[in-house]
Amino acid sequence: MFYVPEGTEICGFYECKECGERFLALQIAPAIVCPYCGEAVDMELGPDEEVPEVFETAELLQVIEGKEEVERMDGLLSLSVTGGNFEWI
Repeated sequence: MFYVPEGTEICGFYECKECGERFLALQIAPAIVCPYCGEAVDMELGPDEEVPEVFETAELLQVIEGKEEVERMDGLLSLSVTGGNFEWI
């Protein structure tokens, strides 16, 4: 599978407000940091550095439940990214 590991039974379907990317994630929260346009926070701070702000721009659209539903949604989203094979639909 493209977005989540094989056998996943529940995941979140997100859309980023900044870049418009739609993706699946194992986290289920109202908003998360976008893996495409969000910056990973480096928690190793020096004495003169400030804690960077983290912006949660990806909003939860739907909770996907059930192994088959997760596989179907992952397949549909991966087709839009990879341009894969349409025979299985």
